[in-house]
Amino acid sequence: MAHLDKELAGYWAKLPLIRRLMLSHPEVEWIWWMDSDALFTDMVFEIPLSKYNDYNLVIHGYPDLLFDQKSWIALNTGSFLFRNCQWSLDLLDAWAPMGPKGPVREEAGKVLTANLKGRPAFEADDQSALIYLLISQKDKWMNKVFIENSYYLHGYWAGLVDRYEEMIEKYHPGLGDERWPFVTHFVGCKPCGSYGDYPVERCLSSMERAFNFADNQVLNLYGFRHRGLLSPKIKRVRNETVTPLEFVDQFDIRRPVDQRGS
Repeated sequence: MAHLDKELAGYWAKLPLIRRLMLSHPEVEWIWWMDSDALFTDMVFEIPLSKYNDYNLVIHGYPDLLFDQKSWIALNTGSFLFRNCQWSLDLLDAWAPMGPKGPVREEAGKVLTANLKGRPAFEADDQSALIYLLISQKDKWMNKVFIENSYYLHGYWAGLVDRYEEMIEKYHPGLGDERWPFVTHFVGCKPCGSYGDYPVERCLSSMERAFNFADNQVLNLYGFRHRGLLSPKIKRVRNETVTPLEFVDQFDIRRPVDQRGS
């Protein structure tokens, strides 16, 4: 795969980058890829790494969509965990051949569209290629793949950002799922590009809501929060914020109530 680096452009660029990170940092056990259009929106949730002791790839998705429906959105490659090991390097090598830009990627796109339910006709993309690989070579790879959906390693933004106020009223950080998403991912938003599935204004305002939703969780430790999820302005919410650093432990939601301030 190494000689394909320059040809794996666009959404395929993650493959050679991950490969280089693995080889350059053998001391690192896990590599976590996260697209630049995804935000952490649960500042307390912790990934249950011990759950994945027997697995090398952890990716958000749904097994029924993958194997029963063969859907092109069964998995999402915008946020996933890769164990730094030979198995992962081998998977990258098996994943890459559809990626070189030009005729190879265009022809591979036709294969993917013909075999994956709901996929539009366009050149091969990394997500569809991985789905196709795992379906067509299930026995070879799937025993080391954990398809995660108990929390939002990838949370589709369109169904989340308008519910943040409801989440704040009913729930709390640390859940990581649809009640308080660990990651909000702006799939289909291209505010800096020439095309996109959603209006730029909607994407930008939704991104601001997501950022401020996450930011409030940190600001709250110091007695502040945004005036609204679309406002950059901050307001004080507790009287003791004259000296906020003295009260961080008391309001640290990462710790049980009976341990705060002790």
